[in-house]
Amino acid sequence: MKDSTRPTSMESPENVNVEELLEKYDSESNYRKYAGALGLIASSIAIAMSLFHYYTAGFGVLVAMQQRVVHLAFAMVLAFLLWPASKKLSRYKLPWYDIALALMGLGVSVYLLANYQALLLRAGMPTPLDIAFGIVAILLVLEITRRTIGPELPVVAIFFLIYAYLGRYFPQPLTHRGYSIRSIVEHLFLTTEGIFGIPLGVSATFVFLFILYGAFLEKTGVGQFFIDLAFAATGHMRGGPAKTAVLASGLMGSISGSSVANTVTTGAFTIPAMKRVGYSPEFAGAVEAAASTGGQIMPPVMGAAAFIMAEMTGIPYLQIVKAAAIPAILYYLAVGTMVHFEAVKTGLVGLPRHLLPQAGATLRRGWHLIIPLVAIMYFLMAGRSPFRSAFYSINIAVVVSIVGALLKKERPMGVKDILKALENGARSAVGVASACACAGIIVGVVTLTGLGLKFSSLILSVGAGNVVLTLFLTMIASLILGMGLPTTAKYIVLATMAAPALVTLGVPLIAAHLFILYFGVVADVTPPVALAAYAGAGIAGGNAMKTGVMALKLALAGFLIPYIFALSPALLLVDVTWLEAVHNIATATLGIVALAAAVQGFFITHTLHYERALLLISAFALIDPGLSTDLVGVGSLAIVYLAQWARRATANPLPPGRELPPTQS
Repeated sequence: MKDSTRPTSMESPENVNVEELLEKYDSESNYRKYAGALGLIASSIAIAMSLFHYYTAGFGVLVAMQQRVVHLAFAMVLAFLLWPASKKLSRYKLPWYDIALALMGLGVSVYLLANYQALLLRAGMPTPLDIAFGIVAILLVLEITRRTIGPELPVVAIFFLIYAYLGRYFPQPLTHRGYSIRSIVEHLFLTTEGIFGIPLGVSATFVFLFILYGAFLEKTGVGQFFIDLAFAATGHMRGGPAKTAVLASGLMGSISGSSVANTVTTGAFTIPAMKRVGYSPEFAGAVEAAASTGGQIMPPVMGAAAFIMAEMTGIPYLQIVKAAAIPAILYYLAVGTMVHFEAVKTGLVGLPRHLLPQAGATLRRGWHLIIPLVAIMYFLMAGRSPFRSAFYSINIAVVVSIVGALLKKERPMGVKDILKALENGARSAVGVASACACAGIIVGVVTLTGLGLKFSSLILSVGAGNVVLTLFLTMIASLILGMGLPTTAKYIVLATMAAPALVTLGVPLIAAHLFILYFGVVADVTPPVALAAYAGAGIAGGNAMKTGVMALKLALAGFLIPYIFALSPALLLVDVTWLEAVHNIATATLGIVALAAAVQGFFITHTLHYERALLLISAFALIDPGLSTDLVGVGSLAIVYLAQWARRATANPLPPGRELPPTQS
């Protein structure tokens, strides 16, 4: 790599194969690449899927069951056409059996649509043909989920199916009488309690439109604009490229729901720049992974979980976004603080300004690209549904791209770009639709067997009624499930089974659900299954496990913040005065700074052992709201600050030979 490679849109980084890394670490990106007639057919189906959802968003959705059936039909056909049964198989040929499976998926959906009225009339009395189609549908859903996102979720779903059938053999308090195959299939296939339940319903409406919105934003060039703007704002600072990674990933994460995709796309620019100023490959990859993972908790999109949360809790989507905003900002503040301490501790500097884009020029070139983002927030604040807000914002994105390009004499978004956005949006939605349908199987079993109440009772009994212990047990369950399941599926499962226990102990409903979401998200940087960290290591050329451990350290705020808002909902702006909110935000911020300093072993100078202990005490004391704990936390932090300030006056804060140049001191 050349020493003076410019980390902007003018020159792409060398030796970074984004597509290859996505295929390696993100199952949803490991799809077939067709040419000729097959490519045209697959693209046409994907475009048709997007046009169907775009039309229903603007002119009215179908009846709930029909909308979900059509959505899953498209997802099944595309899954079998685009995703091979094994990674070892060719991604350029289409086997006959995948054509057969795609037709079977289409056939199941046609059967439901053609017999919709008849199925309603004979509800509770399914025919053998209904059951046969139901069995086929369940098997097809398991298979498309395995292909698009991996085997973990289908394995969990199969376990739940076994539990539904053999419940009488399970130990107390999980035992139940057991259900026949006929009852299980009817519940999962012919009602809106299983495959076609709330998760798939949200995927078929809100989630798809926001994924499509993101695909159109990508075509406008807003992603590169965010990266350039982040470099312009922070690239020259001490350890600047790492701070650029945090800022760029936060901006990208606000419209993207994939930790791995965010890591690879922004990391292709930020990681080489971080290495250039002196960060180790492992730290560079870890910074990008930790920052990119936070995108799933950054409003307004928050992956797909925010929309499903709104449906499952009955809390308006806008209220969820408002509640999630401050914790998400605190998370990024924590990662940025750790990056800053690392840069000062090791004496790293920023990139020369002449290698960076100019902020003014960047804004003049791309300010219009922010309009669709402002528009969607305006529509949401004005009371429009997320569904309709995304529809309007897609239209605005196209208009802004065309008008902005014409005024600046650039190439506007053309027909090919629009068709490509429609195709990319549909393809990106297949994995989410598959996960939601498969999660519907799990939720269906939970509602059929009453497992949700039993599991909540089990958590409450093990937690002995202690809120903190119950939160800890829920955290462990979230991390374990989050390591194998995509965030959306993991959230759905635990929202059904664990959230009621937290609510029973007095944790507000929105805090309980966000608590579960947070720990499912940080699983992406929690070894041994830390896919975002491994993707970052792939770009940086670092050790994957070391990168994962380092990313976990940087993301530790993601472990602290959920406890803060679960114990003190003021952080979520729930039923509090502004004075209480400001107080809790201030103490949480101090706690995060203390945690970052303890983890990095540096505050205003290198920490001694007792200072590190005091910083940890400060961080954990500031978790628990209350005057006494706040005094302990602030007092411990103040002691460390004063001790280091006195010591710094007579000692070099940097290791020998790493003095800061005058312009950086």
